[in-house]
Amino acid sequence: MISDFLKEFGVLTTAEINDFHRLGTTRHLQKGDFFISEGKSCKEVAFIKSGILRSFFTPESGEEITYCITFPNTLMTAYSSLITSLPTLENIQAVAPCELLIIQKTDIDQLSKSSLNWVTFFKIIAEQQYIELEKRLFLFQKEKAKKRYMDLLENQPAYVQQIPLQYLASYLGITPRHLSRLRKEIVF
Repeated sequence: MISDFLKEFGVLTTAEINDFHRLGTTRHLQKGDFFISEGKSCKEVAFIKSGILRSFFTPESGEEITYCITFPNTLMTAYSSLITSLPTLENIQAVAPCELLIIQKTDIDQLSKSSLNWVTFFKIIAEQQYIELEKRLFLFQKEKAKKRYMDLLENQPAYVQQIPLQYLASYLGITPRHLSRLRKEIVF
């Protein structure tokens, strides 16, 4: 699974992909467990083998705001904390039981020093993350909740039902009641 993901980019050799495997360790999270909590410095990246993670923050109002949901075959980290070594403002929590392949930042740094292929790979990943963030921002500002929900259904139909209503509603920027109405209206 991780091998297929890494091969898709077309920049890493078989030996480099094997290095990633060798450096990675498996971690299991149960539903509700945290990959990282607000106030801690992130020092690792996770490849999601199975399960779903949500990223959220809690403003002064105390209401959790889910701003990212991450599905299998994806890399996940508290990115700004990873690159700055500062404590993160976000929480990353398992929405469903997860199996993660974890690689430490120190190992990522060593890989980057060992080959320009890794530098290229990490650059591509950073660019993709920026594009996804921009896409989400534009979708959130430009489209109505129904369109945002339909996009999620089209892209992740197998996983949407596993996300608790309150997290999904927060991610879509609507109330759970509004999401319930949308679910009844949209037959997929």
